[in-house]
Amino acid sequence: MAGSSQSSAAAERVGYITRLQSFSACHRLHSVHLSDEENTKVYGKCNNPNGHGHNYTVEVTVRGKIDRVTGMVMNLTDLKKCIEEVIMIPLDHKNLDKDVPYFATVVSTTENLAVYIWDNMVKVLPPNLLYEIKIHETDKNIVVYRGE
Repeated sequence: MAGSSQSSAAAERVGYITRLQSFSACHRLHSVHLSDEENTKVYGKCNNPNGHGHNYTVEVTVRGKIDRVTGMVMNLTDLKKCIEEVIMIPLDHKNLDKDVPYFATVVSTTENLAVYIWDNMVKVLPPNLLYEIKIHETDKNIVVYRGE
């Protein structure tokens, strides 16, 4: 029978933990590979030379085996420290295009921001634990990246 106590006691359980983190940053959507006219056509008001800001909410989800001793996939205190290092210190209250070297050559779209966060989170988390980065740019615009 599915879900019987014998099979569940021996089975390794997999859990997901998601931590939300909010930060504020500004940017300008502008590609050096496009003319000024093309940038205006592609990015519209988001290409304003003075930029614009967002109050982002990032969801960092890890996936792993639930440790039989601790009962945790990962200690949330450790996840919080990783998020502080990767998201808050380099991104909060920053101009993404001017203050974050990665975006000097990469358009600071929310898709690319998710890639940036993913690439840096995998460096500080235990191997194979990061599952998903989800960024709420606005109430209506949400980007999901899973390292693919």
